Amino acid sequence: MSLGDKYDVLQAVFGFDGFRMGQEAIVDRLLAGTNSLAVMPTGAGKSLTYQVPALVMGGLSLVVSPLVALMQDQVAALRLAGVNAASINSAQSREENVRIWRSVAAGEVPILYLAPERLMTERMITALSNIGLSLIAIDEAHCISQWGASFRPEYDALSRLRETFPGTPIAAVTATADEPTRKDIVAKIFGGQAEVYVAGFDRPNIRLNVQPKQRPRDQLLAFLKDHEGQSGIVYTLSRKNSEAYAAFLSDNGYNARAYHAGLTPDQRADTQTAFMTEPDLIVCATIAFGMGIDKADVRFVFHADLPGSLDAYYQEIGRAGRDGAAAVAHMVFGAQDINMRHRFIDQEFADEERCRREHARLGALIAYCEAPECRRQTLLAYFGEPSDVCGNCDLCLDTSEKIDGTALATTFLNAVGATGNRFGATYVIEFLLGKATDKHSANRHDTDPCFGSGSAQSKSFWQSLSRQMVGGGLLERDVSGFGGLSVTAKGQAVLQGQNRFEYREIAPPPERASRTERRTDTQASVADVDSGLLQALKAKRTELARERSVPPYVIFSDKTLIDMAHRQPTNAEEFLDLHGVGAKKAEQFSAIFLAVLANNR
Repeated sequence: MSLGDKYDVLQAVFGFDGFRMGQEAIVDRLLAGTNSLAVMPTGAGKSLTYQVPALVMGGLSLVVSPLVALMQDQVAALRLAGVNAASINSAQSREENVRIWRSVAAGEVPILYLAPERLMTERMITALSNIGLSLIAIDEAHCISQWGASFRPEYDALSRLRETFPGTPIAAVTATADEPTRKDIVAKIFGGQAEVYVAGFDRPNIRLNVQPKQRPRDQLLAFLKDHEGQSGIVYTLSRKNSEAYAAFLSDNGYNARAYHAGLTPDQRADTQTAFMTEPDLIVCATIAFGMGIDKADVRFVFHADLPGSLDAYYQEIGRAGRDGAAAVAHMVFGAQDINMRHRFIDQEFADEERCRREHARLGALIAYCEAPECRRQTLLAYFGEPSDVCGNCDLCLDTSEKIDGTALATTFLNAVGATGNRFGATYVIEFLLGKATDKHSANRHDTDPCFGSGSAQSKSFWQSLSRQMVGGGLLERDVSGFGGLSVTAKGQAVLQGQNRFEYREIAPPPERASRTERRTDTQASVADVDSGLLQALKAKRTELARERSVPPYVIFSDKTLIDMAHRQPTNAEEFLDLHGVGAKKAEQFSAIFLAVLANNR
């Protein structure tokens, strides 16, 4: 039974006097029976665009949602508003689900929430067909394109809905979808026939910062000094990292918890409840956290690891500042993050076209990180939205004058050309510094006249300059390959003296304490480290000891392995700083143990 017209429902059920920008047009389309895709920023009121027409139409409306927590939150909110909404899901007992279905069949439930796995079974499809549906809404619709069959096959199977329920209007909503994703959703869900509404993507209250990754834990602590007592999210790449960061912050006096898909449902629910109620809680999480979490006063989102794409980044930072007050999105990133993300794509996607598209998405994120000008312009341009400089990102707020770097850029470009326009930044920088590796020797690049031509500058300087050159369009990274750099037409113009290149001042890396001071400050106990990682390191030590017919402690002491597991170095220089590691041992074993650390992150 209908609850009245759209304005009656909006006021009586939801307590609003009017629609927010964009909502009413989508509601009208659905009431007219028109399939619609709505792309609206987090916090713009997407759910209202299908809940209002569902209640106006009467009968049974179906909402397809990817997460149990998201369904439960929306059902709870509707019930508080007096709507007898329901969800059948895996978190409930069979008896409860059966009871709810009986209410649905009796016509007592106007809005039913289901996960795609529960919906796309012959039994459920047949049962719903017998009842009839007034409206179908697919929440977080980007999942059908960006995750699709490789993630949850039933999401891909939602394309059958338009054939199974002909004449039933379908709504698809999401907070993030670039042009290729929008086309993909329209093709799969709607068979190419749908109206598309794209709201403005700008969230001007969120300050955008990106920082080269050096010591991410120390960088996080430095960032949090300006956010004492505030609630936020720290996004990490893996479950292990989320646990490690939560423990690290707790040890440093912060109210922090981990959240990832490996926790029990009760543990996840407890953390979600705490996040909603505790004003200073920091959740260290994988991407499993945030979808459907409607907390208005999240003051920051900190990316300790690189997200998978600019789409994912936009959605994750959108969980900050939903109350409209100032918030910060801060990310640290480095070359290792980029390489790891490329490997993930190659391992996950067998389809060549899909793989190419995901590499391109990652490339767009890298370009954002390395942008020499306003970050918000780069971010919004990705979604097809032109904008002026924002004045609220680290690049806009950087008042330092740009420096003429034409000569330095020419040196770097010549080095890229001399090495064949196919190697990554690390290889080119080693070439510039005159640090020959086996690869340089094998390629005879160590005999090139340009070898060592950049030795007057530091490694960190060249790393930063190369990022600005990529962001400035002088260099192009092969995003579908192994990250090799090549000189672009714009770079050729610099080489030929037709263009200048200016760069932002590059600050020297922070002074490092002496090895003795660092080792004293970072001594850890067994209780401080991941036991699985420590066992993996010990197993490798035992293997090496057997090969050399020596006791394990001759390779490294337990104290060294504990320090290794605690600090988790990512390169040979950091490895040399570990307790009990001298130059010779670092030379022999750093690559071996760094590989163990990388494989267990």
